[in-house]
Amino acid sequence: MQPTRETTWRAGRFWWDWPRPIDAQAQPLKTLGAVIFDLDALADIESSGHRLAFNAAFAELGLDIEWTPTRYRQLQALRDERRRVAAELRKRGVSSECDVLAELLVDEICAAKAMILDETILDADITPRPGLVDLITEAFGAGIGIGVVSSGRHEWVEPLVRQLVGEGIVNTVVTASDVAATPGTNLYQAALADLGAPAQDSLAFAGSPANQRLATAAGLASVLVDDDDTHGAPLRVADCQRVHDKWLETSRPSAA
Repeated sequence: MQPTRETTWRAGRFWWDWPRPIDAQAQPLKTLGAVIFDLDALADIESSGHRLAFNAAFAELGLDIEWTPTRYRQLQALRDERRRVAAELRKRGVSSECDVLAELLVDEICAAKAMILDETILDADITPRPGLVDLITEAFGAGIGIGVVSSGRHEWVEPLVRQLVGEGIVNTVVTASDVAATPGTNLYQAALADLGAPAQDSLAFAGSPANQRLATAAGLASVLVDDDDTHGAPLRVADCQRVHDKWLETSRPSAA
């Protein structure tokens, strides 16, 4: 198995566990321009944050619904949270496909959830995925630009990033509200612009297939972190460089 433009982090065997060349440590290290993390790649925000906020919203509205981690993972196959809520209501016989009252209930649930998330996210038991903070610290020490992107609200995303990583290490935090005024600019493009790094010299860690597609659209080599079982060898900048260089090699147009 070889690294490709879109690489996936899965349980058991990981992309940085692939065999290194015998002389890997002796080779001069070319420096990445930037490493950009989707917040959902940096930590399990969905299950440890959004899921619990939804459960609190269900309880607040008197609904006998509680999403387990397993059920929430199933629902994440749906593109957005409104569809997930609507699917759950239909499954429980609360609504039908064209139920206007159910649409209002979905609105009410999502609004309550958003308010609860804003109020509780910084106190939630959210921890970074193993190895990623060490990687970020090493990259920062090597002069590589560090960015974090998120579809969440900037008001809680930035302080949460500081909680997870520490002060003064992440160079830029870009959220959906930050790019709302510039149609056509995605989160990764905005982060690259802030960091002053070219896409072809940078690597993205995405927390979902949708965000990996955004990274690819921005011209970034990307790694998909899609499993919370992240045991493995320590992750190093050299591993990131190796995967990036392999992507660059395989994506370069062949000579005519």
